[in-house]
Amino acid sequence: MTEPSRRAAEAGPAADRVLHDLLCFDLYSLSRTVTALYRPVLEPHGLTYPQYLVLVSLTRLGPSSIGDIARATRLDHGTLTPLLRRLADRDLITLDRSTTDARSVTVALTPEGEALKPVLHEAYCHIGDSLGLTEQQVRRLQTTLHQLTDHLDNAPKSS
Repeated sequence: MTEPSRRAAEAGPAADRVLHDLLCFDLYSLSRTVTALYRPVLEPHGLTYPQYLVLVSLTRLGPSSIGDIARATRLDHGTLTPLLRRLADRDLITLDRSTTDARSVTVALTPEGEALKPVLHEAYCHIGDSLGLTEQQVRRLQTTLHQLTDHLDNAPKSS
């Protein structure tokens, strides 16, 4: 056992709380835990959580530009581009480049992608059941999270 591991084991439950005064850690930890809850529903279909976000966005938006998907999912282009290629390679989406503007690509679900809608819904319901919150509590939490996100999006950017 390494020295840090030994110290943590000897510290017991107090070691588990070493970062719990950091809001950023609480948000990070919750995000990882909630994202992991999707895995049992998505993995059998070969989907990752970011791919799930893209597919849900397309079911709600319809055919969309890569920019629209990036804004909806909050994924950057460096993450989104290879993810879209993998979904296209699996015939779950199409990537149609404009004939008039080579920079413009429209992303749309294929019939195979459309066929995953029940899986996407199952994942959504699975999370709702797993959280142990009432519908009202979920909506209140979402309102708070949306307010925080909006505040940070509109805050002056530090250099």
